[in-house]
Amino acid sequence: MFVKKIGIDLGTANILIFIPQKGVVVNEPSVVAVSVDDNKILAVGNEAKEMLGKTPENIRASRPVKDGVIADYKVTEAMIKYFINKVSGKVRFSKPEVIVSVPAGITSTERRAVIDATIQAGAKAAYVMKEPVLAAIGADIPINTPFGNMIIDIGGGTSEVAVISLGGIVSFSSVRVGGDKLDQAISEYIRKKHGVSIGERNAEEIKIKIGSATMEEEQVFMEVRGRDLVSGLPKTIKISSHEITEALQDELGEIIRAVKNVLQDTPPELSSDVIDRGMVLSGGGALLRNLDKLFFQTTGVSCYVADDPLLCVVKGTGIVLDNLDVYKRSIISKK
Repeated sequence: MFVKKIGIDLGTANILIFIPQKGVVVNEPSVVAVSVDDNKILAVGNEAKEMLGKTPENIRASRPVKDGVIADYKVTEAMIKYFINKVSGKVRFSKPEVIVSVPAGITSTERRAVIDATIQAGAKAAYVMKEPVLAAIGADIPINTPFGNMIIDIGGGTSEVAVISLGGIVSFSSVRVGGDKLDQAISEYIRKKHGVSIGERNAEEIKIKIGSATMEEEQVFMEVRGRDLVSGLPKTIKISSHEITEALQDELGEIIRAVKNVLQDTPPELSSDVIDRGMVLSGGGALLRNLDKLFFQTTGVSCYVADDPLLCVVKGTGIVLDNLDVYKRSIISKK
């Protein structure tokens, strides 16, 4: 396979890869299993996620990207290399140009780490673009017009809120709260209220099946299995959707504060555009039931979920790759 350009959404929870003319070719968890003894990569992606919380002492399964930035450089490099090889083959006549998404609040050191890891993983040139801009492009928002467009991108590790006009970010806020923190809030709530310990995968399943950002009229129940903190024995309990809504309030409150901060920092001319056009929700967190309703209730600004919110950022990399020469001159940070 001859691949010249690759777009990567390097998320805390998932890594997605886009190739022009082919679309999204990889959508796998950002998890790597490493042998503790010789630091050898044993599994990446779906296979490694199956190992989370189940590994013996000599194997470590972890997420090398935390809160949207690289926490373990070597493992991240190995993960990017694995996926670049997977989509373009180990034998290549030329190295691909790669675009990687990064949080809007990234530091220059963190940005350098992403670029260096991508180059070391086999890219000819590495470019980074801010997630809110890519999410807006992927959500079909006309970012190059002189109008204010607001995007709320809720990923696994961070929530990025930005108002974009004329191709650039006018005001933004980034909070290190995302899907992972919501899962932790559910685990913590069940531990405190029911005295039962559950794993992160269990918490994620609860969030997906019965989680809601606002109280729904009709309660939904779900059976949850975990370990009793007193006896240490396995225990099954019944959880309601109202309890999960209660468990998520503090974390969702942080995202709401970020949204309000951005609205307060936005120039009046652009604020009126945002009121007219509404706020767009993207990222995996946008799939939480009634989140758009919660934002509308707390800000008074209409809010709607983008089509395929999970894929907005990676679709954005695809559109940029198709017009790389144009974007190179404007909003890409290059090595």
